[in-house]
Amino acid sequence: MRLATIIALAAEETEHHGNVALETVGYGIVAILVFAALALVTLSYRNVANRHAHKADAYARAHANDVQRSGHGH
Repeated sequence: MRLATIIALAAEETEHHGNVALETVGYGIVAILVFAALALVTLSYRNVANRHAHKADAYARAHANDVQRSGHGH
């Protein structure tokens, strides 16, 4: 093949492709939606410990003797 023929074939193949950035916009939209859903789940657990402070205090009083004070643990 001649060089001109190869260049013409390469140019012909590149004409059929559209804007690659526009073709991949869907992936970005899906990613944004997934991260937004995960953010909503994360925010739904905000301040959960303080909602049930009375239960936590009652549990701590009931199980005060169960805690080992030997210096081991975390």
